[in-house]
Amino acid sequence: MSRIAAIIPAAGLGTRMGADKPKQFLELGGMPLIVFALRRLAACSAITDFFIATRADDVVSLEDRLAKAALGRPARVVHGGDTRQQSVANALAQVDPSTEIVLVHDAVRPFVTPGQLDRVIAEARLRGAAILGIPAIDTVKEVKRASLPEDVALITATIPRERIVLAQTPQAFAYPLLRDAFRKARQDGASASDEAALVERFGHDVFVVLGSERNFKITRPSDMDLARFYLDQERQKA
Repeated sequence: MSRIAAIIPAAGLGTRMGADKPKQFLELGGMPLIVFALRRLAACSAITDFFIATRADDVVSLEDRLAKAALGRPARVVHGGDTRQQSVANALAQVDPSTEIVLVHDAVRPFVTPGQLDRVIAEARLRGAAILGIPAIDTVKEVKRASLPEDVALITATIPRERIVLAQTPQAFAYPLLRDAFRKARQDGASASDEAALVERFGHDVFVVLGSERNFKITRPSDMDLARFYLDQERQKA
């Protein structure tokens, strides 16, 4: 049986939420968002291992939570870093070298489905690198803000919507490819906002599998209201 590891970076402070705790520990359906997301990932039987990178102050409490979460497979908590890239790198260093595929999933993206997980894993196996994403609906503008008030920007170009997708997670990669992309970024002192960008700069194609608007990332207080609405809908259909 091949090993498929899921890495969940969860060391952020989530300051835009305005809450008294990091957003990954806000509760949805009676459990912290991070546990909620992990249980959704655990619905995919192909995933064999979980690695969660969190702040040092949260390691013990998260380990206690995971012991009660009944994920059905090993879940290791590691120290996160100051950035997402550092947190993923710390977790990646703990992944068994025999692992075939590594997924990286946001701790606050709670509504990924088993079907989406199966698709992105299948594409990563076939092509080496795949992410979930959705088409852009709004018109996208490129801007610059030099010499302008903070709330005003100058449009420099309009980007055709058919060329744009909004990246989601999980992002899935062949383990050696992701390992080498991170190694190269470390050597070059390069940083990126997601793993796909590091793999792209390493020279490897990354493919997009259609995601869903429901697979959104909780960032602002109003996002929790939407998450509760989606959860109520799921429970009514059950």
